[in-house]
Amino acid sequence: LPDGVNISKEARSAISRAASVFVLYATSCANNFAVKGKRKTLNAGDVLSAMEEMEFQRFVAPLKESLEVYRREQKGKKEARKDKDKKADSEEQDKSREEDNEEDDERMEEEEQNDEEEVDN
Repeated sequence: LPDGVNISKEARSAISRAASVFVLYATSCANNFAVKGKRKTLNAGDVLSAMEEMEFQRFVAPLKESLEVYRREQKGKKEARKDKDKKADSEEQDKSREEDNEEDDERMEEEEQNDEEEVDN
């Protein structure tokens, strides 16, 4: 909205109610496409088809673009999570190896001390 525009509480409420009705109608139309596809879960294609059926074709292209951006972000997050998990696993293995090496060193020192004690006796 341009600067200096005020919206009354009544107008905000009306816009909110209209948005809710629109979302419910779009969901109902999308559900019809899911039912035709013998599915219980709505998917993005159902929503896009519903927008076309509701004669909101001008929203389809921007919605597809937003969907692609969302999918790329999710893929990036998933890959980052995998990289983080791989790094954590690698660090955990390194730590485990260090602990094993320390235990081996301690055992060797004990054995050397026992050998020295046996030689002294």
